Amino acid sequence: MSMSAARRWILLGLVATVSVGSAVIWHRLSADAIEQAQQQLKAQTWLSVLPHNAYDNQPLQSPLTLDTAVLAHSRLLSGYRATLASRTSAVVLHSLVQGYGGPIELLVAIDTQGRLIGTKALRQQETPGLGAALVAPGNHWLQGFVGNSRQTTPDAAWALKRDDGQFDQLAGATITSRAVIHAVHDALRYFDEHRQVLLGDQQ
Repeated sequence: MSMSAARRWILLGLVATVSVGSAVIWHRLSADAIEQAQQQLKAQTWLSVLPHNAYDNQPLQSPLTLDTAVLAHSRLLSGYRATLASRTSAVVLHSLVQGYGGPIELLVAIDTQGRLIGTKALRQQETPGLGAALVAPGNHWLQGFVGNSRQTTPDAAWALKRDDGQFDQLAGATITSRAVIHAVHDALRYFDEHRQVLLGDQQ
């Protein structure tokens, strides 16, 4: 092989190496950017149950160890601690309950006094126009729980009015409404029973 041919092959090899290396680097950078965007979207969605001025940490980076996952009507999937000036300000519990059409995933935010400060349905498979109204824009049914606690609302009152409880139901969605009320009540009861662990030693 002549010197010129050898140089051409070396040059082609270098070009190929640079091309492959650039592709690998670009793929890694793109994957990192996509993952970061996904994490930001998750944080924006999940933390919408908390008032903006209620925390200054990254709650999703502070997962809690939950002693008991299976509750009376629901199951806890995870929990997170929000802090403000290094003191616990709220706890967010990720709950799963069986609705009419399938599992419903809820986020339940509770302040240090055991009061509900936010609830959000993450996923649901309820009937369109009925139970699915749970996630419809402008539907404020979930806001009806905010401010309640087991101290202000006795355990027996955590039910639909038609079941001698305190709460209205989503129109035409009795089973969905019952499931959500039970899950929220479960979360509040879990908070009260595990307050010291959930809030941390400073409380």
